[in-house]
Amino acid sequence: MENFELTEIALQAQLDQASDRAILSDATEPRAISAHYDPASRQIVIHLKDGATFMFPHALGQGLAGASPDDLAAVEVTPSGIGLHWEALNVDLTVPSLLQGIYGTKAWMEQLRQRQTVA
Repeated sequence: MENFELTEIALQAQLDQASDRAILSDATEPRAISAHYDPASRQIVIHLKDGATFMFPHALGQGLAGASPDDLAAVEVTPSGIGLHWEALNVDLTVPSLLQGIYGTKAWMEQLRQRQTVA
């Protein structure tokens, strides 16, 4: 195996490129500024940085279907705004995926598809 060694200049160039990508992502990708559970509608409500609001039925989210209203209400937005986290449920969902209608793993999405086909 080759001994790969980064020079100080090469390392700085990679750090600069990563910083540029992070700035671009922050400016163009959807980010949550807050989220909450609305028990009346049984929806997770996400307020986005651009002023838009997105809602989805909690039962669609992998790991959320059988959760109590108190557990659902304990949703946290990650510092980057990319994710939602429920500590007590050990559930993490990403905002960009939710906006694309992806509520969990491929296996979870297949289960949802099968339920909709039967219904």
